[in-house]
Amino acid sequence: MDKTIYKTRLRNKGQVTVPQEIRNFLGIEEGDDLLFYTDGAGRVVVSRAQIIDPEQAWFWSGRWQRMEQEAQADLEAGRTVEYANIAEALAALDEIPADDNAED
Repeated sequence: MDKTIYKTRLRNKGQVTVPQEIRNFLGIEEGDDLLFYTDGAGRVVVSRAQIIDPEQAWFWSGRWQRMEQEAQADLEAGRTVEYANIAEALAALDEIPADDNAED
């Protein structure tokens, strides 16, 4: 791996300017949040914080992502049913037995 070094200076109040090449690499812009952490080797790692909108957090839950993967697998395997209209689709849903162990 090539090692490219970028120099910057620590300013008042702990501020630094992130070099343009690093901003491009991370895909960050003014106002984006950054995460700083140390790895097992004692290096400081900087990454872009991927903040999830609280109104969309449900989509990123482990359970929801598993269901998304199952649905995608069903689509790819052709395990789908097409209905002529919404009434027919709703009637088919009504025929599915309730699963008392299902999560909300």
